[in-house]
Amino acid sequence: MELQQIFGSSPNGMTALQLAARAVVIFVFAVTLFRMLPRKSLGNTSVTDVLLTVLIGSSLSRVLTGNAPLGPVLIACLVLSALWVAMSWLAVHNEWVSRLVKGRPMVVIRDGEVQDDVLRQTQMGKRDLEQSLHQQGLRGPGDVERAYIERNGAVSVVEDRD
Repeated sequence: MELQQIFGSSPNGMTALQLAARAVVIFVFAVTLFRMLPRKSLGNTSVTDVLLTVLIGSSLSRVLTGNAPLGPVLIACLVLSALWVAMSWLAVHNEWVSRLVKGRPMVVIRDGEVQDDVLRQTQMGKRDLEQSLHQQGLRGPGDVERAYIERNGAVSVVEDRD
């Protein structure tokens, strides 16, 4: 039996069984691919992580529905993943690349004073900042010596010890 018979060759002529076979191959491929990539928790997701996920998901969905050929798309997904790994490695070993790819932390509270220009730059509202402080057990900016909007968008705080 040829692969074309198992997986189908065009979206119009695929049977339900061929679509199911494609789904199995794509699922196994995607799980294997993402398991090979370094682990990150959802809270540490970067722009490049999201971009990789969207690009691979979009590409694989086209294969699943028969709108793109299986082999070239799987190769493209491998290339995208290899680029992501290479960029991540470069970001770890080169500060300039790290800032370019991941950005830099920004001081949003300095000595209890909210830096409004940083809020505007990062498009974070004051209520979002207050929520982050409350989640860390703080009443407000007055309790904070320094607060940073980190590269992943999280707010980290150095409490005022006075």
